[in-house]
Amino acid sequence: MNILIIGSGGREHAIGWKIKQSEKVENLFFAPGNAGTAQIGTNLDAGVSNFQKIKTLVLENKIDMMVIGPEVPLVDGLHDFFAEDPELQTIKVVGPKKEGAQLEGSKDFAKDFMLKNNIPTAKYFTVTNENLEEGYSFLDTMKAPYVLKADGLAAGKGVLIIDSLEETKNSLKEMLAGQFGDASKKVVIEEFLSGVEVSVFVITDGKSYKILPEAKDYKRIGEGDTGLNTGGMGAITPVPFADEVFMERVEKQIIQPTINGLQKENI
Repeated sequence: MNILIIGSGGREHAIGWKIKQSEKVENLFFAPGNAGTAQIGTNLDAGVSNFQKIKTLVLENKIDMMVIGPEVPLVDGLHDFFAEDPELQTIKVVGPKKEGAQLEGSKDFAKDFMLKNNIPTAKYFTVTNENLEEGYSFLDTMKAPYVLKADGLAAGKGVLIIDSLEETKNSLKEMLAGQFGDASKKVVIEEFLSGVEVSVFVITDGKSYKILPEAKDYKRIGEGDTGLNTGGMGAITPVPFADEVFMERVEKQIIQPTINGLQKENI
């Protein structure tokens, strides 16, 4: 098979490194790739959101399967673009269509989905410029610290955790005014949950699923968890506390209801 991986980060390098080990792989391509991916495959010159250019490269290089790494082309509908184009329909695409990608691309959509499917999540309220006063009232009922999240994609940086109520209200206004561009036209105010976090990764075709190794990342930029959130400051796996009992709870309370919800809503 000829395989194309979309993206240019460490994630795409890791995916390519593993895929390359399969004897089914004839040629491995990356678009646009990076210096590391150039050592294991061929980098092609196309931006992740340039769908027409990707189409040209796919046809030129007789690609059989495309794996989409980054969130942006998924949210923008790269999979849908392939599914709707007669010349591209036979190519296998790994990555959700636009509707499913909203779980990552819209915090409001994800929170609503969790609520509907009884998946445990922090209390929240979604604010736009139209209901800003209601947003302020909701904040008045919350305890510090306050969490504000840009609804859309902000490269892992659209989350603010603030101790002062007044500062939070000002920040909410700034976010809605375009601090994170279109991503913060809508802002989710969320209850602050303290504790240790872990990321659990699942691959699914919408029916069956496979749980990948979990990881814990470190997001706050300053020593001792001070400072702003980043896209991730390093990670460890396996995670010591994610034992069999813990992972069983994750599977029952989060993963299975998510898959069932996707089926129910035909996503």
